[in-house]
Amino acid sequence: MLLFATIFFYIFGLIIGKFKEESNNRASVFTSIGCLTGIGLLLYFKYLNFFIESFSDLFTSIGLTNNWSIINIIMPLGISFFTFKLISYLIEINRGNLAPTKNFIDFALYISFFPTILSGPIDRPKPFLTQLTKPRFLDFEMASEGLKRIFWGMFMKMCIADRLSIYVDAIFDNSLHHNGTSIAFAVLLYPIQLYADFAGYSEMAIGVGCLLGLKVTENFKRPFFSTNIADYWRKWHISLTSWLTDYVFMPLNIKFRELEKYGSLLAIIATFVLIGFWHGAAWTFVLFGLYHGLLYVPLMLSGAFFKKNKSKGIPTFVPILKMIRTYLLVAIGLILFRSTGVEHASSIVYKILTDWGSLFVDSTTLINAIICIFILFIKDFKDEYMLQKDEKNRGWIIQYKYELTISFYIILILFMGVLDGGQFIYFKF
Repeated sequence: MLLFATIFFYIFGLIIGKFKEESNNRASVFTSIGCLTGIGLLLYFKYLNFFIESFSDLFTSIGLTNNWSIINIIMPLGISFFTFKLISYLIEINRGNLAPTKNFIDFALYISFFPTILSGPIDRPKPFLTQLTKPRFLDFEMASEGLKRIFWGMFMKMCIADRLSIYVDAIFDNSLHHNGTSIAFAVLLYPIQLYADFAGYSEMAIGVGCLLGLKVTENFKRPFFSTNIADYWRKWHISLTSWLTDYVFMPLNIKFRELEKYGSLLAIIATFVLIGFWHGAAWTFVLFGLYHGLLYVPLMLSGAFFKKNKSKGIPTFVPILKMIRTYLLVAIGLILFRSTGVEHASSIVYKILTDWGSLFVDSTTLINAIICIFILFIKDFKDEYMLQKDEKNRGWIIQYKYELTISFYIILILFMGVLDGGQFIYFKF
């Protein structure tokens, strides 16, 4: 299917480019056909069974009998990611921002670049394809940075995400046997697990790209230092949110501009419902997206959405409180994200509100996780708030900073990592 899609969109890119040169309206027609084909692939492989089950349940609930059954569809790995690459390629050509590439190998490499095809980041066509037209060679500084990011990503995945998953999965997967205290604690830990898992993968993908002389788009920018939900989404899964902003939110915002800020709010909610649905074919993901869209309501009505956080330096008391509030809002929303269904999410919320008791503690797992989380916090804090200083001629520690950093990451992974951990969370999306 990947080969078919690559050939199909490569040919359509050439056709759209040709019509665009002739100022022919048929370019928009072929762009629409191509985009609908990409969406159709996604709907069939990822969402067909969801629609079948939903309509079957709906008809049954109103007394209409049906004998619909789900189809045994194998979902291709990475379809949510490479489909968006294919669609954006055609849109950018139609907008006149990109000339179609005539080199099929370059185009196929862009679509199926192995570090990013499974879980992103979702590279835009122009920056990536432009790199392929230039000579590439093994750059020492770029490769060194790539290795460092690979090991840091491994640390995030193996020492934090996989370590926390031992505790969090034990609670969520057996929530009927745990009280609200333990469940609430797992809910608070899950955002860190998800961040370490997904950002860890992104770091490794970016690092492998650096080794091959290619810059992959950044995907995370320390989201837990956000003071509101809008700021959080500017720093979380950046490649997805920026993609949907350009190709979904902006067109909807223009369409609803007569409604002013209410039109923008409607466009935001629709975009976030799509973000939720992109993650999976389940009502929990739809509600997850709706929840985050509704969190924008007070920001839009108060005008805070249009104000960017311009504060520099170490945060004071009030920004810290806002960061805690944002983290709690994110953690609450991730109950839907992590739950197996709406009933499961409802039971978790009910237990948190009604069934308090002694905290279930896995001391070995939590102690190791807390140490590694602290290391993650220190690095993110340093990257967010401390300017890089000139480190020339500042002693042997600075001179061998790179070697010491790599060695430190390897030691942490070997001694504190879960070496037989599971797959990445975002592989299933």
